[in-house]
Amino acid sequence: MSPTESLVATLVERGLTVATAESLTGGLVCAALTSVAGSSRTVRGGVVSYATDLKADLLGVDPDRLHEVGPVDARVAEEMALGAARLLGADVGLATTGVAGPGPADGMPAGTVFVAAAGPWPGGVRSRRLALSGDRAEVRQASVDAVLDLLDELLRG
Repeated sequence: MSPTESLVATLVERGLTVATAESLTGGLVCAALTSVAGSSRTVRGGVVSYATDLKADLLGVDPDRLHEVGPVDARVAEEMALGAARLLGADVGLATTGVAGPGPADGMPAGTVFVAAAGPWPGGVRSRRLALSGDRAEVRQASVDAVLDLLDELLRG
């Protein structure tokens, strides 16, 4: 069983639903989850909020925060995860935001990524900063892996 299949099985077993809010990954997290047979029992859907204004307008990310620090930020990722769960009626929200490259963006070097997971664990929402290397595709895939790993760790307690 692959790590993603195991993660989906755990979500289903616990009766938890999941939604995604994605920027640099452009839907790859939701695609990874829905590639698993039976994922319809847990995946609610996803929002690709590639444009910064959509993070505020759709997901409820603080627009002042976005203006002050930009979209590549831990709290932005956390608010995206919370927004995805709220908007899509899920128990768990996952989020990715960052710079896939090849060059810098929003004052951050390529490979700077924040992932977050919001759900029914102590503290409610957790984020992780990543400094990834590789080309654009490698950074995006590593971001998917990182947010799924974060969720797996939180579910395992």
